[in-house]
Amino acid sequence: MRSLWRTPGGRIPGGRTRGGRTPDCRTLDGALLRDIALVCLAVGVIGMSYGAVAVTSGFAWWFPVLMGVLVLAASSEFLFVGIIAAGGSPIAALLAGLLVNTRHLPFGLAVPDVLGRGRRKMLGTHLMNDETVVFALAQDEPERKRAAYWLCGLGILICWPAGAALGALLGSVVRDTDALGLDAMFPAVILALILPALKDKPLRRTALTAAALALTATPFLPAGLPVLLALAALPLFTVRTRKKATR
Repeated sequence: MRSLWRTPGGRIPGGRTRGGRTPDCRTLDGALLRDIALVCLAVGVIGMSYGAVAVTSGFAWWFPVLMGVLVLAASSEFLFVGIIAAGGSPIAALLAGLLVNTRHLPFGLAVPDVLGRGRRKMLGTHLMNDETVVFALAQDEPERKRAAYWLCGLGILICWPAGAALGALLGSVVRDTDALGLDAMFPAVILALILPALKDKPLRRTALTAAALALTATPFLPAGLPVLLALAALPLFTVRTRKKATR
């Protein structure tokens, strides 16, 4: 991962600062670089599960790889493959994937300053996902936000399709991919990363409320929709933060 962020001049492509410079990854400390590397590794591992599931569900080996590059959204890709494998129509699978990805709308509102400008903004928007937004929002300085967002995004852009390709090869050999338990690694890593942030009381209450909403809705709603319903807890954090600021 060090070779990725130590590019000439210590910069990564994408997004300009107010002074017209691209983000400098040397502003990131070792601990943050390690966390980003672990997330990218976890994404690659879950990509292996995705590729294996897609192939064992009847898709060609290249399909999960192509989806991984063009869509770059694990939840919607898993949902698409699952609906098709269960006998659903491609239109229903497409609409379900788009619905799950509506969570990117608040993401874009939360990190508009890290996406860059012009053509870079198109790539920056493509790299937007749960992990890149989490890492960006966790940084205090604008330069660190941009560097964390782009480094994590480019890492995922490499690791997710690569993992899908390896998984497609694995799926042609191992028929019962669920027995490997690869899908457990990714949520475990994300949980480990967000636990320190839960020390903040308003954030902790909001997260617990969101989790309760998602768990309650899981038996009744299709996969992916409970997570969207959990976004209904966001106003709690906004209201509590505003009250705290006015004191």
